[in-house]
Amino acid sequence: MIARRAVEFPFRTLAQFRFMDYLEKARRVIQLEIAELQRLVDRVGEPFAAAIEALRAAVASQGKVIIVGVGKSGNIGQKLAATLNSTGAPATVLDCQDALHGDLGLVTGNDVVLALSYSGETDELLNLLPHLKRRGVTLVGITGRPESTLGRAADIVLDVNVEREACPLGLAPTSSTTTMLVLGDALAMVLLEARGFGEDDFAMLHPGGSLGRALLTGVTEIMRTGEQLARVAPDASVREALAAMSRARAGAVIVAESGGPLAGIFTQGDFTRAFQHQSDGIGDRPVRDLMTVDPITIDAGKLAGEALRILETNRIDDLVVVDPETQEPLGLIDTQDLTRLGVV
Repeated sequence: MIARRAVEFPFRTLAQFRFMDYLEKARRVIQLEIAELQRLVDRVGEPFAAAIEALRAAVASQGKVIIVGVGKSGNIGQKLAATLNSTGAPATVLDCQDALHGDLGLVTGNDVVLALSYSGETDELLNLLPHLKRRGVTLVGITGRPESTLGRAADIVLDVNVEREACPLGLAPTSSTTTMLVLGDALAMVLLEARGFGEDDFAMLHPGGSLGRALLTGVTEIMRTGEQLARVAPDASVREALAAMSRARAGAVIVAESGGPLAGIFTQGDFTRAFQHQSDGIGDRPVRDLMTVDPITIDAGKLAGEALRILETNRIDDLVVVDPETQEPLGLIDTQDLTRLGVV
């Protein structure tokens, strides 16, 4: 009897093959859209700058941004309007059919109209164009066909043409809608900077949620004070500093003379590092020998949002709040408190 040698084949289930196929196709879609966005970058030029100036002038004159679009372009318009409103540029979406039956009354000569249509030949939108032009608005056409009816009628044309949709059938709007969406974001963000719209303005429009609290809340409202604040003089021993931290249930103690400027900060990390090098007699050493001198601080008049950035950028857990004039420590912000306070 002849023995047969077993032949080993790499084994993959049908599900595994499908899994890898899905990933490859997903990456192809993303790469196609990235390529179209790179083409868009190269086409941003004078018309874009002209659109920003028109939008800035409209908002400055108490006008508004009116966005019209149909289908997928209309969906992009809804998102763009939301972004503009959230950054202080009044915007509204105007339904083409409703406009022809009375809603055209909201359009004034101070407004700018952003008309979104990839083909530039959408019937519902084209029917509205003469009436918009008659009202003296600045018309910005965002289209993939600058030579279209919309492109010819617009005062400013922004080209979002794509060479290829990411849809394997070449039918579903994919690359084209992504390109239109990104251009809309670029308009909103550049307009924000052109208008000098800052964090305080943003905070006024976002009072809800953790973002609003972080932007509207002052550091003095969230810092530890009183019995929750651990504080010792520079001559205090390490043992006394640790006891103060324990009483306050804090991870750090402020080091300063009473009523004097900040001398330093002593954290549990400082203690651990010092203990690893020399544990004998460490409890009796003065805390000034082991504290962090010139720690990162924040002025008492700042907002919690800035405190969050400082904590994240410097990767620290404790931030001392000081009087900007005297540098006297007024409190301590502990990252452990931020979630409880709803700031993050």
